[in-house]
Order: sequence, then C-alpha cells, then structure tokens
Amino acid sequence: MITIYHNPRCSKSREGLALLEDSGKKIEVVKYLEDLINEDELKAIISKLEIKPIDLIRKNEAIWKSDYKGKKLTDQQIIKAMIEHPKLIERPIIVNNDKAVIGRPKELILDII
Repeated sequence: MITIYHNPRCSKSREGLALLEDSGKKIEVVKYLEDLINEDELKAIISKLEIKPIDLIRKNEAIWKSDYKGKKLTDQQIIKAMIEHPKLIERPIIVNNDKAVIGRPKELILDII
C-alpha cells in the first residue's frame, strides 16, 4: 500500500493525492497535522527518503524563522522540532514500501508508484 502524508490545505499536497488516486493504486492518506507522526515513524520516513532531517524542514514557516533559524541544531533537535510543530514537515511525502519521495514536483511520485 502507498501512504501519502497529506495536508489538505496545501495545493502541492492535493496535486500529489490526485495523482495517486488517478493511478488506481491502493492508498492510505495520513493527515499528519491531525494524526500526528511519532518520532520513530518520522525517523523511518527520513531514512526512506535518504535525506538529512534538515532537508525535510519547511524553512519559510514562521515558527522555523522565529525559533530555529540560524541555530546550530543536531539531527535529533530538528526531528524534535518537526514532532512538536508538524507544520514544519515538507509535503506531500509519499511512501511505498521501503522507498519514499517528497512530491514536489508531483512527477517525482511517479518514480515510486
């Protein structure tokens, strides 16, 4: 099953979801701002994305600019920030078994479905 970590208010996330729905594949939609991601789940997603935690941060979010920007943070501190403020997590994230992509642009989703 393909999982999309989705924010319905985000146009890019809606585009990613529509692409998945059009694919006919079975999908699970996780509205991560409502159904919060725990630390282990977030670490697993980051591992599947094969990126550093900082690369999953939405750096233009007000909370990032006010509380974190310019600070020297460890990977663990960045993960903690995303757990405490899920709005900081880039979206949409699509996971298919042991692979994952950030669906920006949405065509990247095609690589794992």
